[in-house]
Amino acid sequence: MTTLLSPGAEPPPPHTTARNGGDVVVESLEALGAHTVFGIPGQHALGLFDALSRGRLRFVSSRVENNAAFAADGHARVTGQVTPLLLSTGPGALTALAGLQEAAAASAPVLVISSQIPSAGLGGARHGFLHELTDQTAVVRGVVKRARLVRSASQIPSALAEAWREAASAPSGPVWVEIPQDVLLGPAGVPPVRDLTGYPGTLSPRAELVAEAVRLLDAADRPVILAGGGVVRSGGQAALLQLAERVQAPVVCTFGGKGAFPWQHPLSLQSWLEDRHMTSFLEDADVLLVVGSGLGELSSNYHSFRPRGRIVQIEADLGKLESNHPALGIHADARAALEAMARAVAARPADGTAHTAVARVLDLIRDRLDRQDLGLEQRVLRAVRSALPESVPSFWDMTILGYWAWSAFDPRSAPFHSAQGAGGLGYGLPAALGAATTGRPALAVSGDGGAMYSIAELATLRQHDLPVTWLIVDDGGYGILRAYMNEAFGRATATELARPDFAALAASFNVPATVSSTETLADDLAAALASGGPHVVVLPCLLRMFAPTHLERS
Repeated sequence: MTTLLSPGAEPPPPHTTARNGGDVVVESLEALGAHTVFGIPGQHALGLFDALSRGRLRFVSSRVENNAAFAADGHARVTGQVTPLLLSTGPGALTALAGLQEAAAASAPVLVISSQIPSAGLGGARHGFLHELTDQTAVVRGVVKRARLVRSASQIPSALAEAWREAASAPSGPVWVEIPQDVLLGPAGVPPVRDLTGYPGTLSPRAELVAEAVRLLDAADRPVILAGGGVVRSGGQAALLQLAERVQAPVVCTFGGKGAFPWQHPLSLQSWLEDRHMTSFLEDADVLLVVGSGLGELSSNYHSFRPRGRIVQIEADLGKLESNHPALGIHADARAALEAMARAVAARPADGTAHTAVARVLDLIRDRLDRQDLGLEQRVLRAVRSALPESVPSFWDMTILGYWAWSAFDPRSAPFHSAQGAGGLGYGLPAALGAATTGRPALAVSGDGGAMYSIAELATLRQHDLPVTWLIVDDGGYGILRAYMNEAFGRATATELARPDFAALAASFNVPATVSSTETLADDLAAALASGGPHVVVLPCLLRMFAPTHLERS
Protein backbone atom coordinates (compact mmCIF):
# COMPACT_ATOMS: atom_id res chain seq x y z
CA MET A 1 0.00 0.00 0.00
CA THR A 2 1.20 3.51 -0.74
CA THR A 3 3.10 4.95 2.21
CA LEU A 4 2.07 8.58 2.59
CA LEU A 5 3.25 11.14 5.12
CA SER A 6 1.42 10.64 8.40
CA PRO A 7 0.31 13.50 10.65
CA GLY A 8 3.35 14.88 12.41
CA ALA A 9 5.82 12.99 10.19
CA GLU A 10 8.87 14.98 9.24
CA PRO A 11 8.91 15.85 5.51
CA PRO A 12 12.03 15.27 3.45
CA PRO A 13 14.52 18.14 3.25
CA PRO A 14 13.94 20.71 0.50
CA HIS A 15 15.24 19.83 -2.97
CA THR A 16 18.78 20.85 -3.81
CA THR A 17 20.79 20.47 -6.99
CA ALA A 18 23.38 18.29 -5.23
CA ARG A 19 23.37 14.62 -6.22
CA ASN A 20 22.18 12.25 -3.54
CA GLY A 21 21.86 8.52 -2.96
CA GLY A 22 18.72 8.40 -5.06
CA ASP A 23 20.68 9.73 -8.03
CA VAL A 24 23.28 7.01 -7.52
CA VAL A 25 20.51 4.40 -7.75
CA VAL A 26 19.08 5.87 -10.96
CA GLU A 27 22.51 6.26 -12.54
CA SER A 28 23.39 2.66 -11.63
CA LEU A 29 20.20 1.29 -13.17
CA GLU A 30 20.80 3.25 -16.35
CA ALA A 31 24.38 2.00 -16.56
CA LEU A 32 23.15 -1.59 -16.11
CA GLY A 33 20.78 -1.21 -19.06
CA ALA A 34 17.39 -0.55 -17.46
CA HIS A 35 14.86 1.46 -19.44
CA THR A 36 11.52 0.93 -17.65
CA VAL A 37 10.92 0.68 -13.91
CA PHE A 38 7.75 -0.09 -11.97
CA GLY A 39 6.56 0.76 -8.47
CA ILE A 40 4.77 3.19 -6.19
CA PRO A 41 6.27 6.18 -4.31
CA GLY A 42 6.34 6.32 -0.52
CA GLN A 43 7.71 8.54 2.22
CA HIS A 44 11.03 6.81 2.85
CA ALA A 45 11.64 6.39 -0.90
CA LEU A 46 11.02 10.00 -1.95
CA GLY A 47 14.73 10.65 -2.49
CA LEU A 48 14.77 7.82 -5.00
CA PHE A 49 11.62 8.92 -6.80
CA ASP A 50 12.77 12.54 -6.97
CA ALA A 51 15.95 11.32 -8.64
CA LEU A 52 13.86 9.73 -11.41
CA SER A 53 13.03 13.24 -12.60
CA ARG A 54 16.71 13.82 -13.36
CA GLY A 55 17.29 10.53 -15.17
CA ARG A 56 16.21 8.79 -18.38
CA LEU A 57 14.26 5.87 -16.88
CA ARG A 58 10.60 5.48 -17.75
CA PHE A 59 8.53 5.03 -14.60
CA VAL A 60 5.22 3.15 -14.65
CA SER A 61 3.24 3.70 -11.47
CA SER A 62 0.76 1.02 -10.39
CA ARG A 63 -1.96 1.53 -7.81
CA VAL A 64 -1.15 -1.38 -5.48
CA GLU A 65 2.31 -2.79 -4.78
CA ASN A 66 1.53 -6.45 -5.45
CA ASN A 67 0.26 -5.37 -8.87
CA ALA A 68 3.45 -3.40 -9.43
CA ALA A 69 5.36 -6.63 -8.72
CA PHE A 70 3.16 -8.53 -11.19
CA ALA A 71 3.79 -5.78 -13.77
CA ALA A 72 7.55 -6.02 -13.32
CA ASP A 73 7.22 -9.80 -13.58
CA GLY A 74 5.30 -9.53 -16.88
CA HIS A 75 7.83 -7.09 -18.31
CA ALA A 76 10.73 -9.33 -17.28
CA ARG A 77 9.12 -12.41 -18.84
CA VAL A 78 8.47 -10.88 -22.27
CA THR A 79 11.78 -9.01 -22.51
CA GLY A 80 13.97 -11.62 -20.82
CA GLN A 81 15.69 -8.70 -19.08
CA VAL A 82 16.08 -7.74 -15.44
CA THR A 83 13.26 -5.35 -14.54
CA PRO A 84 13.51 -2.93 -11.59
CA LEU A 85 10.70 -2.55 -9.05
CA LEU A 86 10.81 0.46 -6.70
CA LEU A 87 9.06 0.19 -3.33
CA SER A 88 8.75 2.04 -0.07
CA THR A 89 9.21 0.69 3.43
CA GLY A 90 6.99 -1.49 5.60
CA PRO A 91 3.45 -1.76 4.23
CA GLY A 92 4.59 -1.00 0.67
CA ALA A 93 7.31 -3.61 0.77
CA LEU A 94 5.13 -6.25 2.41
CA THR A 95 2.23 -5.75 0.00
CA ALA A 96 4.53 -6.60 -2.92
CA LEU A 97 5.50 -10.01 -1.52
CA ALA A 98 2.58 -11.93 -3.04
CA GLY A 99 3.63 -10.74 -6.50
CA LEU A 100 7.26 -11.51 -5.81
CA GLN A 101 6.37 -15.05 -4.75
CA GLU A 102 5.06 -15.60 -8.27
CA ALA A 103 8.21 -14.07 -9.78
CA ALA A 104 10.31 -16.42 -7.65
CA ALA A 105 8.28 -19.49 -8.59
CA ALA A 106 8.39 -18.58 -12.28
CA SER A 107 12.05 -17.44 -12.24
CA ALA A 108 11.25 -13.91 -13.44
CA PRO A 109 14.31 -11.64 -13.07
CA VAL A 110 12.96 -8.72 -11.02
CA LEU A 111 15.34 -6.37 -9.17
CA VAL A 112 13.55 -4.91 -6.14
CA ILE A 113 14.86 -1.68 -4.67
CA SER A 114 13.08 -0.90 -1.43
CA SER A 115 13.64 1.97 0.92
CA GLN A 116 14.24 1.39 4.62
CA ILE A 117 13.69 3.36 7.79
CA PRO A 118 16.54 5.74 8.71
CA SER A 119 19.81 4.00 9.59
CA ALA A 120 19.46 4.90 13.26
CA GLY A 121 16.51 2.52 13.57
CA LEU A 122 18.12 -0.51 11.94
CA GLY A 123 19.16 -3.58 13.86
CA GLY A 124 16.06 -3.67 16.04
CA ALA A 125 16.77 -0.32 17.72
CA ARG A 126 12.99 0.27 17.89
CA HIS A 127 12.97 4.05 17.56
CA GLY A 128 9.36 3.91 16.41
CA PHE A 129 9.87 5.25 12.89
CA LEU A 130 6.87 5.22 10.58
CA HIS A 131 6.60 1.84 8.78
CA GLU A 132 9.24 0.33 11.05
CA LEU A 133 9.72 -3.44 11.06
CA THR A 134 12.07 -5.16 13.46
CA ASP A 135 13.92 -6.72 10.51
CA GLN A 136 12.43 -6.01 7.10
CA THR A 137 15.23 -7.87 5.30
CA ALA A 138 14.48 -11.04 7.26
CA VAL A 139 10.79 -10.82 6.37
CA VAL A 140 11.45 -10.83 2.63
CA ARG A 141 14.37 -13.26 2.59
CA GLY A 142 12.15 -16.34 2.40
CA VAL A 143 10.38 -15.03 -0.72
CA VAL A 144 13.14 -13.72 -2.97
CA LYS A 145 16.30 -15.27 -4.35
CA ARG A 146 18.59 -12.97 -2.32
CA ALA A 147 18.14 -9.94 -0.03
CA ARG A 148 20.70 -7.42 1.15
CA LEU A 149 20.86 -4.07 2.95
CA VAL A 150 22.94 -1.13 1.67
CA ARG A 151 24.32 1.17 4.35
CA SER A 152 26.09 3.91 2.36
CA ALA A 153 25.77 5.58 -1.03
CA SER A 154 29.18 4.25 -2.09
CA GLN A 155 27.85 0.69 -1.75
CA ILE A 156 24.88 1.28 -4.07
CA PRO A 157 26.49 0.73 -7.52
CA SER A 158 28.24 -2.51 -6.58
CA ALA A 159 25.21 -3.82 -4.66
CA LEU A 160 22.89 -3.17 -7.61
CA ALA A 161 25.32 -4.66 -10.13
CA GLU A 162 25.64 -7.81 -8.04
CA ALA A 163 21.84 -7.98 -7.56
CA TRP A 164 21.32 -7.52 -11.31
CA ARG A 165 23.74 -10.37 -12.00
CA GLU A 166 22.04 -12.62 -9.46
CA ALA A 167 18.56 -11.87 -10.81
CA ALA A 168 19.62 -12.70 -14.38
CA SER A 169 21.75 -15.76 -13.66
CA ALA A 170 20.12 -19.19 -13.92
CA PRO A 171 17.99 -19.91 -12.06
CA SER A 172 16.80 -16.34 -12.53
CA GLY A 173 14.47 -14.74 -10.02
CA PRO A 174 13.73 -11.68 -7.89
CA VAL A 175 16.55 -10.13 -5.86
CA TRP A 176 15.96 -7.54 -3.14
CA VAL A 177 18.11 -4.51 -2.21
CA GLU A 178 16.99 -2.08 0.47
CA ILE A 179 18.41 1.35 1.18
CA PRO A 180 17.71 3.50 4.27
CA GLN A 181 15.93 6.82 3.83
CA ASP A 182 18.89 8.87 4.99
CA VAL A 183 21.19 7.17 2.48
CA LEU A 184 18.80 7.94 -0.37
CA LEU A 185 18.54 11.57 0.73
CA GLY A 186 22.18 12.01 1.74
CA PRO A 187 25.08 13.15 -0.45
CA ALA A 188 26.11 10.89 -3.30
CA GLY A 189 29.76 10.83 -2.27
CA VAL A 190 30.81 9.20 -5.56
CA PRO A 191 31.14 10.51 -9.14
CA PRO A 192 28.24 9.91 -11.55
CA VAL A 193 27.98 6.19 -12.24
CA ARG A 194 28.99 5.21 -15.77
CA ASP A 195 31.13 2.05 -15.69
CA LEU A 196 28.91 -0.71 -14.32
CA THR A 197 27.99 -4.15 -15.62
CA GLY A 198 25.83 -6.97 -14.35
CA TYR A 199 26.36 -9.72 -16.90
CA PRO A 200 24.93 -13.03 -15.68
CA GLY A 201 27.14 -16.00 -15.12
CA THR A 202 26.86 -19.13 -17.24
CA LEU A 203 25.81 -22.51 -15.88
CA SER A 204 27.29 -25.10 -18.21
CA PRO A 205 26.75 -28.86 -17.78
CA ARG A 206 29.61 -31.10 -16.71
CA ALA A 207 30.95 -33.12 -19.63
CA GLU A 208 30.76 -36.50 -17.90
CA LEU A 209 27.08 -35.94 -17.07
CA VAL A 210 26.25 -35.02 -20.65
CA ALA A 211 28.08 -38.13 -21.85
CA GLU A 212 26.11 -40.35 -19.47
CA ALA A 213 22.79 -38.75 -20.48
CA VAL A 214 23.63 -39.29 -24.15
CA ARG A 215 24.53 -42.93 -23.45
CA LEU A 216 21.15 -43.47 -21.76
CA LEU A 217 19.21 -41.82 -24.59
CA ASP A 218 21.09 -43.73 -27.27
CA ALA A 219 20.26 -47.01 -25.53
CA ALA A 220 16.60 -46.16 -24.85
CA ASP A 221 13.76 -47.92 -26.64
CA ARG A 222 11.05 -45.50 -25.48
CA PRO A 223 12.65 -42.09 -24.76
CA VAL A 224 10.32 -39.23 -23.83
CA ILE A 225 11.10 -35.57 -23.04
CA LEU A 226 9.27 -33.42 -20.48
CA ALA A 227 10.06 -29.76 -21.22
CA GLY A 228 9.57 -27.20 -18.45
CA GLY A 229 9.77 -23.44 -18.13
CA GLY A 230 13.56 -23.54 -17.97
CA VAL A 231 13.64 -24.37 -21.69
CA VAL A 232 11.66 -21.24 -22.55
CA ARG A 233 13.58 -18.95 -20.18
CA SER A 234 16.93 -20.12 -21.51
CA GLY A 235 15.93 -19.83 -25.16
CA GLY A 236 16.46 -23.56 -25.64
CA GLN A 237 13.56 -24.22 -28.03
CA ALA A 238 15.71 -24.80 -31.12
CA ALA A 239 18.04 -27.17 -29.27
CA LEU A 240 15.06 -29.09 -27.84
CA LEU A 241 13.54 -29.49 -31.31
CA GLN A 242 16.86 -30.74 -32.69
CA LEU A 243 17.34 -33.22 -29.86
CA ALA A 244 13.78 -34.55 -30.01
CA GLU A 245 13.96 -35.11 -33.76
CA ARG A 246 17.36 -36.80 -33.59
CA VAL A 247 16.24 -39.15 -30.81
CA GLN A 248 12.64 -39.40 -32.11
CA ALA A 249 11.37 -38.69 -28.61
CA PRO A 250 7.82 -37.46 -27.94
CA VAL A 251 7.77 -34.14 -26.06
CA VAL A 252 5.36 -33.02 -23.35
CA CYS A 253 5.44 -29.36 -22.28
CA THR A 254 4.66 -28.46 -18.67
CA PHE A 255 2.24 -25.61 -18.06
CA GLY A 256 5.17 -23.28 -17.41
CA GLY A 257 6.97 -24.70 -20.44
CA LYS A 258 4.26 -24.01 -23.01
CA GLY A 259 5.92 -22.79 -26.18
CA ALA A 260 9.06 -24.86 -25.62
CA PHE A 261 8.06 -27.21 -28.46
CA PRO A 262 5.80 -26.71 -31.52
CA TRP A 263 2.25 -27.62 -30.52
CA GLN A 264 1.31 -29.32 -33.80
CA HIS A 265 4.60 -31.17 -34.35
CA PRO A 266 4.04 -34.94 -34.85
CA LEU A 267 6.22 -35.55 -31.76
CA SER A 268 4.25 -33.08 -29.62
CA LEU A 269 2.17 -34.50 -26.77
CA GLN A 270 1.14 -30.93 -25.98
CA SER A 271 0.43 -30.21 -22.29
CA TRP A 272 -2.22 -32.64 -21.04
CA LEU A 273 -0.37 -33.35 -17.79
CA GLU A 274 -3.54 -33.71 -15.71
CA ASP A 275 -4.75 -36.66 -17.79
CA ARG A 276 -4.11 -40.24 -16.67
CA HIS A 277 -3.32 -41.36 -20.24
CA MET A 278 -0.46 -38.85 -20.38
CA THR A 279 0.75 -39.84 -16.93
CA SER A 280 0.79 -43.50 -17.96
CA PHE A 281 2.72 -42.69 -21.12
CA LEU A 282 5.38 -40.80 -19.13
CA GLU A 283 5.62 -43.68 -16.67
CA ASP A 284 6.20 -46.13 -19.51
CA ALA A 285 9.26 -44.29 -20.85
CA ASP A 286 12.43 -46.26 -20.29
CA VAL A 287 14.33 -42.94 -20.27
CA LEU A 288 12.48 -39.74 -19.35
CA LEU A 289 14.49 -36.57 -19.97
CA VAL A 290 13.12 -33.81 -17.72
CA VAL A 291 14.44 -30.39 -18.77
CA GLY A 292 13.89 -27.22 -16.77
CA SER A 293 11.27 -28.68 -14.43
CA GLY A 294 11.29 -29.88 -10.84
CA LEU A 295 8.49 -32.42 -11.52
CA GLY A 296 6.34 -30.63 -8.99
CA GLU A 297 2.66 -31.03 -8.17
CA LEU A 298 1.14 -29.92 -11.48
CA SER A 299 3.79 -31.49 -13.71
CA SER A 300 3.39 -34.87 -11.98
CA ASN A 301 -0.43 -34.99 -12.07
CA TYR A 302 -0.56 -34.11 -8.37
CA HIS A 303 2.28 -36.47 -7.49
CA SER A 304 0.46 -39.50 -8.89
CA PHE A 305 3.31 -40.04 -11.38
CA ARG A 306 5.22 -43.29 -10.70
CA PRO A 307 8.10 -43.68 -13.18
CA ARG A 308 9.26 -47.17 -14.10
CA GLY A 309 12.26 -46.12 -16.20
CA ARG A 310 15.34 -43.96 -15.71
CA ILE A 311 15.00 -40.18 -15.28
CA VAL A 312 17.57 -37.69 -16.51
CA GLN A 313 16.88 -34.26 -15.01
CA ILE A 314 18.41 -30.99 -16.24
CA GLU A 315 17.68 -28.15 -13.81
CA ALA A 316 19.31 -24.79 -13.07
CA ASP A 317 17.85 -24.66 -9.54
CA LEU A 318 20.11 -26.97 -7.54
CA GLY A 319 17.46 -27.48 -4.86
CA LYS A 320 15.07 -29.01 -7.41
CA LEU A 321 17.45 -31.71 -8.62
CA GLU A 322 15.99 -35.06 -7.54
CA SER A 323 13.62 -33.26 -5.17
CA ASN A 324 10.76 -35.55 -6.24
CA HIS A 325 12.29 -38.56 -8.00
CA PRO A 326 15.75 -40.17 -8.21
CA ALA A 327 17.51 -39.12 -11.42
CA LEU A 328 20.76 -38.52 -13.19
CA GLY A 329 20.83 -34.89 -12.07
CA ILE A 330 22.51 -32.33 -14.32
CA HIS A 331 22.86 -28.91 -12.72
CA ALA A 332 22.89 -26.67 -15.78
CA ASP A 333 21.14 -24.07 -17.88
CA ALA A 334 18.60 -25.89 -20.04
CA ARG A 335 19.79 -24.48 -23.35
CA ALA A 336 23.45 -25.25 -22.73
CA ALA A 337 22.69 -28.85 -21.77
CA LEU A 338 20.27 -29.42 -24.65
CA GLU A 339 22.74 -28.06 -27.18
CA ALA A 340 25.51 -30.31 -25.86
CA MET A 341 23.27 -33.37 -25.94
CA ALA A 342 21.83 -32.61 -29.37
CA ARG A 343 25.35 -32.51 -30.82
CA ALA A 344 26.29 -35.85 -29.27
CA VAL A 345 23.27 -38.17 -29.55
CA ALA A 346 22.98 -40.64 -32.39
CA ALA A 347 20.33 -39.80 -34.98
CA ARG A 348 17.51 -42.33 -35.33
CA PRO A 349 15.38 -42.92 -38.41
CA ALA A 350 11.95 -41.29 -38.34
CA ASP A 351 10.07 -44.55 -38.90
CA GLY A 352 6.77 -43.20 -37.57
CA THR A 353 6.72 -45.31 -34.41
CA ALA A 354 6.93 -42.30 -32.07
CA HIS A 355 4.43 -40.33 -34.18
CA THR A 356 1.93 -43.16 -33.92
CA ALA A 357 2.38 -43.39 -30.15
CA VAL A 358 1.80 -39.63 -29.78
CA ALA A 359 -1.35 -39.74 -31.91
CA ARG A 360 -2.71 -42.67 -29.88
CA VAL A 361 -2.32 -40.84 -26.57
CA LEU A 362 -3.89 -37.63 -27.88
CA ASP A 363 -6.83 -39.66 -29.27
CA LEU A 364 -7.39 -41.25 -25.86
CA ILE A 365 -7.39 -37.84 -24.22
CA ARG A 366 -9.85 -36.45 -26.76
CA ASP A 367 -12.15 -39.42 -26.26
CA ARG A 368 -12.15 -38.89 -22.49
CA LEU A 369 -13.02 -35.20 -22.89
CA ASP A 370 -15.74 -35.92 -25.46
CA ARG A 371 -17.56 -38.06 -22.91
CA GLN A 372 -17.83 -35.12 -20.47
CA ASP A 373 -19.99 -32.65 -22.45
CA LEU A 374 -17.35 -29.90 -22.47
CA GLY A 375 -18.11 -28.38 -25.85
CA LEU A 376 -18.80 -24.90 -24.42
CA GLU A 377 -15.41 -24.69 -22.70
CA GLN A 378 -13.56 -25.82 -25.81
CA ARG A 379 -15.47 -23.35 -28.01
CA VAL A 380 -14.59 -20.45 -25.70
CA LEU A 381 -10.92 -21.39 -25.72
CA ARG A 382 -10.95 -21.74 -29.52
CA ALA A 383 -12.53 -18.29 -29.76
CA VAL A 384 -9.69 -16.78 -27.73
CA ARG A 385 -7.12 -18.59 -29.87
CA SER A 386 -8.69 -17.46 -33.14
CA ALA A 387 -8.86 -13.81 -32.00
CA LEU A 388 -5.32 -13.61 -30.66
CA PRO A 389 -2.71 -12.61 -33.25
CA GLU A 390 0.27 -14.96 -33.58
CA SER A 391 2.75 -12.62 -31.89
CA VAL A 392 0.63 -11.26 -29.02
CA PRO A 393 1.54 -12.58 -25.55
CA SER A 394 -1.19 -13.70 -23.17
CA PHE A 395 -1.33 -13.58 -19.37
CA TRP A 396 -3.75 -15.87 -17.56
CA ASP A 397 -5.05 -15.47 -14.03
CA MET A 398 -6.03 -18.36 -11.76
CA THR A 399 -9.43 -18.94 -13.32
CA ILE A 400 -11.21 -21.89 -14.95
CA LEU A 401 -10.48 -20.69 -18.49
CA GLY A 402 -6.84 -20.29 -17.45
CA TYR A 403 -6.76 -23.86 -16.13
CA TRP A 404 -8.13 -25.04 -19.46
CA ALA A 405 -5.45 -23.02 -21.22
CA TRP A 406 -2.68 -24.76 -19.27
CA SER A 407 -3.58 -28.04 -20.94
CA ALA A 408 -5.37 -27.10 -24.15
CA PHE A 409 -4.15 -23.71 -25.43
CA ASP A 410 -1.75 -23.60 -28.38
CA PRO A 411 0.53 -20.60 -27.73
CA ARG A 412 1.90 -20.71 -31.29
CA SER A 413 4.75 -18.21 -31.61
CA ALA A 414 3.65 -15.90 -28.78
CA PRO A 415 4.63 -16.13 -25.11
CA PHE A 416 2.09 -17.76 -22.77
CA HIS A 417 2.27 -16.82 -19.10
CA SER A 418 0.15 -17.65 -16.08
CA ALA A 419 0.24 -17.44 -12.29
CA GLN A 420 0.56 -21.21 -11.85
CA GLY A 421 3.97 -20.85 -10.20
CA ALA A 422 2.63 -19.54 -6.90
CA GLY A 423 -1.09 -19.70 -7.65
CA GLY A 424 -2.09 -16.22 -6.47
CA LEU A 425 -5.07 -14.29 -7.79
CA GLY A 426 -4.84 -11.01 -9.66
CA TYR A 427 -1.87 -11.76 -11.94
CA GLY A 428 -3.38 -11.41 -15.41
CA LEU A 429 -4.03 -7.69 -15.87
CA PRO A 430 -0.96 -6.17 -14.15
CA ALA A 431 1.39 -8.69 -15.82
CA ALA A 432 -0.08 -7.88 -19.23
CA LEU A 433 0.23 -4.20 -18.37
CA GLY A 434 3.95 -4.66 -17.70
CA ALA A 435 4.39 -6.49 -20.99
CA ALA A 436 2.52 -3.80 -22.92
CA THR A 437 4.95 -1.09 -21.81
CA THR A 438 7.20 -2.48 -24.55
CA GLY A 439 4.71 -1.10 -27.07
CA ARG A 440 3.29 -4.49 -28.05
CA PRO A 441 -0.35 -5.44 -27.42
CA ALA A 442 -1.10 -8.02 -24.74
CA LEU A 443 -4.08 -10.10 -23.64
CA ALA A 444 -5.06 -10.58 -19.99
CA VAL A 445 -7.60 -13.21 -18.91
CA SER A 446 -9.25 -13.19 -15.46
CA GLY A 447 -12.33 -14.45 -13.69
CA ASP A 448 -14.58 -11.99 -11.89
CA GLY A 449 -13.06 -12.93 -8.51
CA GLY A 450 -9.48 -12.45 -9.67
CA ALA A 451 -10.42 -9.28 -11.56
CA MET A 452 -11.30 -7.52 -8.31
CA TYR A 453 -7.73 -8.01 -7.09
CA SER A 454 -6.39 -5.83 -9.88
CA ILE A 455 -9.31 -3.60 -10.87
CA ALA A 456 -7.44 -0.49 -9.70
CA GLU A 457 -4.91 -1.01 -12.50
CA LEU A 458 -7.50 0.17 -15.00
CA ALA A 459 -6.30 3.60 -13.91
CA THR A 460 -2.74 2.63 -14.82
CA LEU A 461 -3.87 1.35 -18.22
CA ARG A 462 -5.61 4.62 -18.93
CA GLN A 463 -2.84 6.84 -17.54
CA HIS A 464 -0.21 5.20 -19.76
CA ASP A 465 -2.63 4.35 -22.61
CA LEU A 466 -1.37 0.78 -22.81
CA PRO A 467 -2.62 -1.66 -25.49
CA VAL A 468 -4.02 -4.32 -23.17
CA THR A 469 -7.22 -6.23 -23.83
CA TRP A 470 -8.65 -7.64 -20.60
CA LEU A 471 -11.06 -10.57 -20.88
CA ILE A 472 -13.11 -11.01 -17.70
CA VAL A 473 -15.09 -14.27 -17.51
CA ASP A 474 -17.90 -13.46 -15.08
CA ASP A 475 -19.40 -16.55 -13.42
CA GLY A 476 -20.53 -14.85 -10.21
CA GLY A 477 -17.84 -16.02 -7.82
CA TYR A 478 -14.73 -18.07 -7.30
CA GLY A 479 -15.72 -20.65 -9.90
CA ILE A 480 -12.99 -23.22 -9.39
CA LEU A 481 -13.33 -23.10 -5.59
CA ARG A 482 -17.08 -23.52 -6.00
CA ALA A 483 -16.45 -26.66 -8.05
CA TYR A 484 -13.84 -28.02 -5.64
CA MET A 485 -16.09 -27.52 -2.60
CA ASN A 486 -19.15 -28.99 -4.26
CA GLU A 487 -17.16 -32.06 -5.22
CA ALA A 488 -15.52 -32.46 -1.81
CA PHE A 489 -18.34 -31.44 0.55
CA GLY A 490 -21.54 -31.43 -1.50
CA ARG A 491 -21.89 -27.67 -1.06
CA ALA A 492 -19.88 -24.50 -1.59
CA THR A 493 -19.25 -21.93 1.12
CA ALA A 494 -18.00 -18.34 0.71
CA THR A 495 -17.54 -18.68 -3.03
CA GLU A 496 -20.40 -16.46 -4.28
CA LEU A 497 -19.48 -12.83 -4.82
CA ALA A 498 -21.18 -9.49 -5.24
CA ARG A 499 -19.43 -7.84 -8.15
CA PRO A 500 -19.72 -4.62 -10.10
CA ASP A 501 -20.95 -3.96 -13.60
CA PHE A 502 -17.49 -4.46 -15.08
CA ALA A 503 -18.29 -2.67 -18.33
CA ALA A 504 -19.65 0.39 -16.50
CA LEU A 505 -16.70 0.34 -14.11
CA ALA A 506 -14.25 0.27 -17.03
CA ALA A 507 -16.10 3.16 -18.64
CA SER A 508 -15.69 5.17 -15.43
CA PHE A 509 -11.92 4.90 -16.03
CA ASN A 510 -12.50 5.98 -19.65
CA VAL A 511 -11.55 2.49 -20.81
CA PRO A 512 -13.80 1.11 -23.59
CA ALA A 513 -15.68 -2.06 -22.70
CA THR A 514 -17.70 -4.69 -24.55
CA VAL A 515 -20.16 -7.16 -23.02
CA SER A 516 -19.68 -10.26 -25.14
CA SER A 517 -21.24 -13.69 -25.55
CA THR A 518 -19.93 -17.12 -26.45
CA GLU A 519 -21.21 -16.56 -30.00
CA THR A 520 -19.51 -13.18 -30.51
CA LEU A 521 -16.40 -13.60 -28.34
CA ALA A 522 -13.93 -14.19 -31.18
CA ASP A 523 -15.03 -11.06 -33.05
CA ASP A 524 -15.26 -8.93 -29.90
CA LEU A 525 -11.77 -9.93 -28.75
CA ALA A 526 -10.28 -9.42 -32.20
CA ALA A 527 -11.74 -5.92 -32.40
CA ALA A 528 -10.50 -5.04 -28.92
CA LEU A 529 -6.99 -6.32 -29.65
CA ALA A 530 -6.89 -4.30 -32.87
CA SER A 531 -8.02 -1.09 -31.18
CA GLY A 532 -4.51 -0.01 -30.20
CA GLY A 533 -5.42 0.91 -26.64
CA PRO A 534 -6.91 -0.51 -23.44
CA HIS A 535 -10.16 -2.43 -23.75
CA VAL A 536 -12.22 -4.63 -21.44
CA VAL A 537 -14.28 -7.55 -22.76
CA VAL A 538 -16.75 -9.08 -20.28
CA LEU A 539 -18.02 -12.61 -20.92
CA PRO A 540 -20.88 -13.70 -18.62
CA CYS A 541 -20.40 -17.45 -18.70
CA LEU A 542 -20.31 -20.46 -16.39
CA LEU A 543 -17.50 -22.83 -17.37
CA ARG A 544 -16.65 -26.26 -15.99
CA MET A 545 -13.36 -28.09 -15.60
CA PHE A 546 -12.71 -31.50 -17.08
CA ALA A 547 -12.80 -34.33 -14.55
CA PRO A 548 -9.59 -34.88 -12.59
CA THR A 549 -7.74 -38.15 -13.04
CA HIS A 550 -5.16 -38.13 -10.28
CA LEU A 551 -7.72 -39.46 -7.77
CA GLU A 552 -8.25 -42.49 -10.02
CA ARG A 553 -4.56 -43.32 -9.61
CA SER A 554 -4.21 -42.86 -5.85
